[in-house]
Amino acid sequence: MSSSERKKSAEGVGRPQPIKRPDALLFDLDGTLIDTAPDFVRCLNAIRKRYELPHLPEPEIREAVSDGARAMIKVGFGLSPEDDDYFDRHSEFLDLYESEVAVDTCLFPGMSDLLTWLEEHHIAWGIVTNKPRRFSVPLLHALDLYDRCDALVCPDDVSERKPHPESLFLASHLLRVDPKACIYVGDHIRDIEAGRRAGMTTIAARYGYIKHPGTIPEWQADWVIDSARQLLAMLRGG
Repeated sequence: MSSSERKKSAEGVGRPQPIKRPDALLFDLDGTLIDTAPDFVRCLNAIRKRYELPHLPEPEIREAVSDGARAMIKVGFGLSPEDDDYFDRHSEFLDLYESEVAVDTCLFPGMSDLLTWLEEHHIAWGIVTNKPRRFSVPLLHALDLYDRCDALVCPDDVSERKPHPESLFLASHLLRVDPKACIYVGDHIRDIEAGRRAGMTTIAARYGYIKHPGTIPEWQADWVIDSARQLLAMLRGG
């Protein structure tokens, strides 16, 4: 089956198509494994309130979450790194977020069942994210995921961030599995590019923080899913 045929099957209605069970399944963090947007929205609007700026609607902030804090400051204050107030707002936002990293954040629907199934079937799972350890570790502890996760790779651990495949190669090394026997799931084109460059099977999470869902076919992922439940059904059938 070609890549385009697999994508069509995964997107279609009816019974999900089976996918070969991997030796390990790796997730991007924000927008793929967990829904962190509510805390980003809350913190950004809290900072805006300090400066007597109006509340921004959640969808306007949510679609920028996967692009990191720089995008948050651009959305919230219209500032870029070359602007005088950028670093003050950037630090203020990150300090607040760090102190309240898991107030409203939660696993995406169906993800708990997927992780439990992976563990019951002795399939290692890990996280490869561009989110620094400063935020990733306390967040995973707050959700009781840190000790369950078999590998966590953050930008602190590598010299090159995604879309460079270095972090994915490191994760497969930590898990002692062949990258070709891994699946990587992400909600950004850089995730799919990194996964493809690492030789992994790639899955685009259409339920994530995607500005233009219509561009997903251009990412050339092996599969496209609309929920964790769909991925679980595909794995069960493989």
